[in-house]
Amino acid sequence: MTVEGTAQRKNARSSKRTTAKKAAPAKKASPAKARTTGPTEQAEQDQLVQLLTPEGERVEHPDYAIDLSPEELRGLYRDMVLTRKFDAEATTLQRQGELGLWASLLGQEAAQIGSGRALRDDDYVFPTYREHGVAWCRGVDPTNLLGMFRGVNHGGWDPNSNNFHLYTIVIGSQTLHATGYAMGVQKDGADSAVIAYFGDGASSQGDVAESFTFSAVYNAPVVFFCQNNQWAISEPTEKQTRVPLYQRARGYGFPGVRVDGNDVLACLAVTKAALERARTGQGPMLIEAFTYRMGAHTTSDDPTRYRADEERAAWEAKDPIRRLKAYLEAEGMVDDAYLVSIEEESEALGKRVRDAVRAMPDPDHMAIFENVYADGHALVDEERAQFAAYQASFADADAVAEGN
Repeated sequence: MTVEGTAQRKNARSSKRTTAKKAAPAKKASPAKARTTGPTEQAEQDQLVQLLTPEGERVEHPDYAIDLSPEELRGLYRDMVLTRKFDAEATTLQRQGELGLWASLLGQEAAQIGSGRALRDDDYVFPTYREHGVAWCRGVDPTNLLGMFRGVNHGGWDPNSNNFHLYTIVIGSQTLHATGYAMGVQKDGADSAVIAYFGDGASSQGDVAESFTFSAVYNAPVVFFCQNNQWAISEPTEKQTRVPLYQRARGYGFPGVRVDGNDVLACLAVTKAALERARTGQGPMLIEAFTYRMGAHTTSDDPTRYRADEERAAWEAKDPIRRLKAYLEAEGMVDDAYLVSIEEESEALGKRVRDAVRAMPDPDHMAIFENVYADGHALVDEERAQFAAYQASFADADAVAEGN
């Protein structure tokens, strides 16, 4: 299935999904375990919002509930499998020299697919550089994500076509962009919401603190979605904060919640509720998706130098795809034929990605000077002329060499 098919499925499902709602108290989910060092010991005792255990058992939460059809549940599984395949293919392409760099989302599929499928078409997304699953949910062609990492463009899609902003490399700055955009949405009188994605490392940035302040004071319709994957490159979370990250929201005057970031159902339910809260004028909310980065920070990183194998093994047991598959199989919602079809679709996606990357044309050398100023600029014109002369010098050198 092409990305167009994914976008159509998203539109078809958006009207059917049940909004996260209050539910009667029921059996509570057990909190997931984290590293037991420093303040994280206290974090272990904080209750996660969880609707699907690591073993694939369905549980209820007193504050968040969601009711999905078998088709919708299978769709979430498909989303995660295909997103993981795309991510693995991109990592391999980088190792083969086809990409300059890649930031893997391995292990964070539930956080991204769950929150991404909670969005309405008119909501606006401000990502970092790792939100490949959210991009998939917004209908962005996966091959378009690779142009920047191959060095042939500055972002291969029109943000306004999918309400999905270009990837942001500067750590934390997108939270300010999201807050400003949300304030504009508010002034326009629209009932849409804005969501900003960032990581645990970015939560230490001043830009994030400023965005929390502005969003709270102006009651902006923005959801801050922090994927706490435990490591800011080689810096563990306990070296960044003395309290669980979601509790920081309290100091700014708006609520925060910690959700099991490896539970796609919980991520969907909590994000739906937070977005609806924002749309109805109740202001911002912070979601901390407690998850784990299974791979390297980027392909230039070596996590074996700072992480224990035992830690990764413990989190592999909480794999988001495996737990949803276990639930679907236990409930008889999938059979071998369906799983084979997803695997075949996955392989087809991988081939499409490989072919598309290798067919990407080199950019026009002069394109960098376009769209800098709306009406032109004397300095840019001068720099364009200098660069054109520099490029021409290579052609002159080649001509001399051929003449010899």
